[in-house]
Amino acid sequence: MKIAKPSLSFWQIFNMNVGFLGIQYSFGLQQTAINPIFLYLGAPEDMLPILNIAGPVTGLVVQPIIGAMSDKTWSPKWGRRKPYFLIGAILGSLCLFAFPTSPVLWFAVGLLWILDVGNNMAMEPYRAFVGDKLPEKQLSLGFQMQSLFVGAGILLANGSIVLFQYLLGDESIEVAGSIPQWLYYSFYIGGILSIATILWSVLKTPEIPPSAEELAEINHDRSKPIGARIAKPFSEIASAIRDMPAFMWKISAVYLFQWYALFVYWQYITPLFKLTLGYSTSEAASQSAQMSLTYNIVTMVVALALVPLTLKYGGKKIYALSLVGTGLALFAIPFIDDSLLVLAPMVLFGIGWAAMMGIPYTMVSKVVPQDRRGVYMGILNMMIVIPMGIETLTFGPIYKYLLGGSAINAILFAGAFFIISAILAMRLNVPNNSE
Repeated sequence: MKIAKPSLSFWQIFNMNVGFLGIQYSFGLQQTAINPIFLYLGAPEDMLPILNIAGPVTGLVVQPIIGAMSDKTWSPKWGRRKPYFLIGAILGSLCLFAFPTSPVLWFAVGLLWILDVGNNMAMEPYRAFVGDKLPEKQLSLGFQMQSLFVGAGILLANGSIVLFQYLLGDESIEVAGSIPQWLYYSFYIGGILSIATILWSVLKTPEIPPSAEELAEINHDRSKPIGARIAKPFSEIASAIRDMPAFMWKISAVYLFQWYALFVYWQYITPLFKLTLGYSTSEAASQSAQMSLTYNIVTMVVALALVPLTLKYGGKKIYALSLVGTGLALFAIPFIDDSLLVLAPMVLFGIGWAAMMGIPYTMVSKVVPQDRRGVYMGILNMMIVIPMGIETLTFGPIYKYLLGGSAINAILFAGAFFIISAILAMRLNVPNNSE
């Protein structure tokens, strides 16, 4: 039975999404700072994909399980989704404080695994949280507000990297096997933001209680033996995959190419600038952060503007067009040897990032059952991490043997994958909807 949901004010929707700021700050550090840290600690470039396998594996395991568990959770005091993203934020915060002091490569890789568990535990229920709270007419605003905070969080993360490298980078000489101290401060800020912003949303936003039927089912599950309760999320995931709408199978094809390409970009943009601009690792990391800073500023500006455009022209068309723009941006970047001019393609990338972080979630929320939204959001995120996992296992040999060990070719390869994802996005027709 569907529960009638009251419309929320702009500021209520804003407050419920503030926690995404801290989560995305942490992801911003992963996108821009983790691979330079691996390089500082002696990792060869062709090993970067496999060293990033923590994200795909933890996302594949953690997100759908947490989604299924949160569907069957209710506490009058803590709610349904909030306990999970609060615990995840605490775990992520502790890892961010520890990360820059990693003494050796294996320690940093191990911390990345734990950090990814925390981030995935926090992020998946957050997607379902928005769907739980908002009526269908406000879903687009809710998810594009999340997209805005995605941009804001990653913007702050990369802005801090640029700032501290500018202020303190010249004071430290790069020493093989060690992480420069100017990078520490960005992680410390992230550790504070991770928990502070989640607490803001937890305290400001009450969850909608389950219906009598849902509560009866939740209490019935609690009465089962511990073994059955542990097995429940896995059976929920299997059942949801069997019943999955055809739309989600189509979006999985888009995501295969989109997220493979994004992972390639994040891993090889720093090596690219060492090649095209002749930078040191610190200078290249700072330039990469400026790229991310630029596209996330654009994301913040355009995220909410996409709402009326998707309502007028349909999410499918706006999404596909944004993916084309992102591909064109990656085709341009390797051929620009000016550190300021190379920021220009990030306008297209930022529009694409805003669409990627909002439009698919709005579409999926319209086609999945309300009482299984958590598990389906988890499955949607499986569709993100599986391509990332494939990339970590396959792109190292592709980079080394097919692309000549060239970061230029790697970025062009990612651009081609974005164009393919745009073509596939034109198949995304939401049932019973004008899109």
